[in-house]
Amino acid sequence: MKIGKLPETVWKRSVGKQLYTGRTDVLMGAESGSDYAALAVGEGEAVVCSVAPVTCAGKNVGRLAVIASLNKVAASGAEPAGVLVSLLLPTSMNETQLRELICEMDHTCREAGVQIVGGHMEVTRAVRAPLVTVSGIGKVPKDCLKKPSSVMAGMDILVTNWIGLEGTVILAKEKEEALRTRYAQPFIERAAELERYLPVWREAKAAMMSGAAAMHNASEGGIYGALWELAQSSGVGLEIDLKKIPIRQETVEICEFFDLNPYKLISGGCMLIAAAEGNTVVRAIEKEGGRAAVIGKATKGNDRVLVRDGERRFLETVQTDEIHKIIE
Repeated sequence: MKIGKLPETVWKRSVGKQLYTGRTDVLMGAESGSDYAALAVGEGEAVVCSVAPVTCAGKNVGRLAVIASLNKVAASGAEPAGVLVSLLLPTSMNETQLRELICEMDHTCREAGVQIVGGHMEVTRAVRAPLVTVSGIGKVPKDCLKKPSSVMAGMDILVTNWIGLEGTVILAKEKEEALRTRYAQPFIERAAELERYLPVWREAKAAMMSGAAAMHNASEGGIYGALWELAQSSGVGLEIDLKKIPIRQETVEICEFFDLNPYKLISGGCMLIAAAEGNTVVRAIEKEGGRAAVIGKATKGNDRVLVRDGERRFLETVQTDEIHKIIE
């Protein structure tokens, strides 16, 4: 199989169709393209869980994994509460490096107001670099749970921040030496510093409180992948204006340098949102100091259309993320 996220058809055929057990307290279970699962607990409350491995970064891998996991929890409308950490460590790793990794993850958790509540760690010859997987845990009133299948035709489609942020940060840190052959050090540092925009918990909370119907974390597969997954979950079409999708100049130039498509580049830090009144959600996010933009609408039928300067073309199913062309 190809590197990257499993294709939707493979997931449905070889994963989804093998899952038969059902429980009445599972409010949202395993679904292709879903950010999280939700289970009913107590009176009127749900626990939300997510899983996020990081396989395409070496530097700050612990921080990226925690952020990715909590972003997925936030997409449900839940308040992140804790994380479980799984670390598979290579034999070449020493205790000082382990301590630094744990401190990095704990610092990120403290920023989010959550804590590491457990997990598993072992040293194994099966990996050559640390394999970090973080499971996020959150809680939300059941009637506030945001499901990606709740998008309806006519709703506005929004994005927070800019697309390709996570990929830009990873490439700036992992491929700094190559980038120096064209760009000055301050440019590379600015690209790496975009990491501060990757957490979108604040934006997700503002969106939930201002009428968002559904949210989806744009991670592997980029904004194209996230748009496809959100539309597929709800069985709706899309009409998206490509010129309205926000993108940083740093992302544009780094993607040009490596010959990558920024719309298919891992986009943690960009939350996809559907809402009946998109501008209301934008104002709520901006009031909290964030950024958001309306980029199109959900439509009837299954046509997912991308528009640029009057030209129209169809959105494709989720493809292998562009970052795997550079980092394996």
